[in-house]
Amino acid sequence: MTNNLKKRFFTSMSLLVLVFLIFKSDFVLIFTLLLLSVFSSLEFFNMIKKIFSKNLLLQFFININFLIYIFLFCFLFIFFSYIPKVKIIIYLLLLGCIASDLGGYIIGKNFKGPKLTKISPNKTISGAVGSVIFTSILFLSVTFYFTNKLNLNLFLIAFITSLACQIGDLFFSYLKRKARIKDTGNIFPGHGGALDRLDSIFFGLPTGFIAFTIFY
Repeated sequence: MTNNLKKRFFTSMSLLVLVFLIFKSDFVLIFTLLLLSVFSSLEFFNMIKKIFSKNLLLQFFININFLIYIFLFCFLFIFFSYIPKVKIIIYLLLLGCIASDLGGYIIGKNFKGPKLTKISPNKTISGAVGSVIFTSILFLSVTFYFTNKLNLNLFLIAFITSLACQIGDLFFSYLKRKARIKDTGNIFPGHGGALDRLDSIFFGLPTGFIAFTIFY
């Protein structure tokens, strides 16, 4: 196991512990969202500054819209966390987003194959499929454990959630490519910045929630 892979593994385990803690504690939830929001915003501002260095008005417009999105994301996350049944769905989707990232990394690294896009050279078609498979397995196993039933619509929900996660990942990869940076930050060893970890979640969680309300 490479040194970078070890860092990714321990950071991933730490993040899973953090998900458990924010599920159990409202204080940890609010504090974590506040902290990650600040780091994500600063990292985003830095990227936009590098991309649009000569257009301050455009920087301001993009940054304001990002802040509005972050505020709405955090507000709705906290609001729905106080509704027991919806809270379960929110955290299932959150774990689904993590599973999508993990599946893409593990399957992509082991099977490799054709590249998915030039935007992110490390992304492969096998990794994209692995992302969907891992999210599907998670959704099916967790819902079967709690309900003792299998709903085939979960495959569709998993596909939509994972697809949105991957689009989010590619979107921010495109921004990083334009800004000529590898990572948005370095607060997570082996993973990069806060935005590097949350890019897929920002797209996948709300999209998955909409899919859940429609198809489940």
